[in-house]
Amino acid sequence: MSSHGAPIPMTAHPGAPLSGQADVPGDKSISHRSLILGALSVGETTVEGLLEGQDVLDTAKAMQAFGAEVQRDDDGTWHIHGVGVGGFAEPDQVIDCGNSGTGVRLIMGAMASSPITATFTGDASLNGRPMARITDPIALFGAQSYGRSGGRLPMTITGAVDPVPVRYTVPMPSAQVKSAVLLAGLNAPGETVVIEKEATRDHTERMLAGFGAEISVEETIEGRVITLKGQPELNAQHIVVPRDPSSAAFPVCAALVTPGSDVLVPNIGLNPTRAGLYTTLQEMGADLTFENPREEGGEPVADLRARHSPNMQGITVPPDRAASMIDEYPVLSVVAAFAHGVTEMPGVKELRVKESDRIAAMAEGLRANGVTVEDGPDWWNVTGLGPDGVPGGGTCRSFLDHRIAMSFMVMGLGAQNPVSVDDGGPIATSFPIFEGLIGGLGGRIERTGG
Repeated sequence: MSSHGAPIPMTAHPGAPLSGQADVPGDKSISHRSLILGALSVGETTVEGLLEGQDVLDTAKAMQAFGAEVQRDDDGTWHIHGVGVGGFAEPDQVIDCGNSGTGVRLIMGAMASSPITATFTGDASLNGRPMARITDPIALFGAQSYGRSGGRLPMTITGAVDPVPVRYTVPMPSAQVKSAVLLAGLNAPGETVVIEKEATRDHTERMLAGFGAEISVEETIEGRVITLKGQPELNAQHIVVPRDPSSAAFPVCAALVTPGSDVLVPNIGLNPTRAGLYTTLQEMGADLTFENPREEGGEPVADLRARHSPNMQGITVPPDRAASMIDEYPVLSVVAAFAHGVTEMPGVKELRVKESDRIAAMAEGLRANGVTVEDGPDWWNVTGLGPDGVPGGGTCRSFLDHRIAMSFMVMGLGAQNPVSVDDGGPIATSFPIFEGLIGGLGGRIERTGG
């Protein structure tokens, strides 16, 4: 029995082409930041396409507790009436961030340079995570933190009365830490500088610029140096949250391997720190077109059209691309099975320690469906069988990993025979509309038990 209850076996069947529009969920990272920066701006920020998962809803409640007006229309549009930089009010209740490490860490940073006190808590999982990686740098601004042993929640933060600007080198690659320091720097006079030795997701930098902050990024010998001028007036924005590129990967790849398919994914986020899969697919010869390119809230987006691609060739994926597509290697390995020749994927040791050992899980399932896979500690190679050559017919273990389960469902849509997974229940954690979305495009995924 899995952690979400009884296993839910699923089977994907080959058959009809996929066609139509795939409306995948909004990007979670950008959803959090839209609410926080909207609350720190002047005027009314409107947000369309907000991911309405519990993590993001908890951030919306937190912004209300700090004095912003946050409302949702029946059509799903969100309105945030901001209080301006430095305008947070002191909450009169404990801020419950549920399971969201991103939410609590960004909010701690946003309030750290205001002379207010707030107490944060979360669920059992969040309360077990150490917060020193945030409380250490915000202390440099003048904030004080009081938590349980090990720097754990529940925790009370008293913001700085007279904040000072900070120059901080992030000790580990972490977009959360970088973002918390930048948000704290908004209400500090002068320039706050963050240095990261390894580049991480840059949604915060892009959105700060979109809201009117004076921010610059420079590549130096020290690393990536981000300089933010404090105490700006952020201007309210209209934001259309891009569709999550990691979720979009599944209908896109399904279209590439299913004969006759033509699928449009509108408003997909193409931030270079997230979109490595699509570059890789194009290099393999995938029929992808990017229509109506534009910018939303500082983020590059476009409408992505994917068509069946019978002439894809295996390539060697550059190892320095791994960071921008680490979550997409499982479904890339499925596409590789339908290509001609060998696809080599080096420099991916992080896949061994994700929700599952994703190299081992995918290798096992691919082999069960007639595909040759070689793997090592930090690499794996998939030998393609061509567009009509994947036998299918196997049952794969998902190892309670949503991306493993969805990847094998994609394989089943294009293989010669159906492909099954022992438990598709974990799909609901990241992409609860996956089955319905594939069904709406003409694909057939059925629950075969549970």
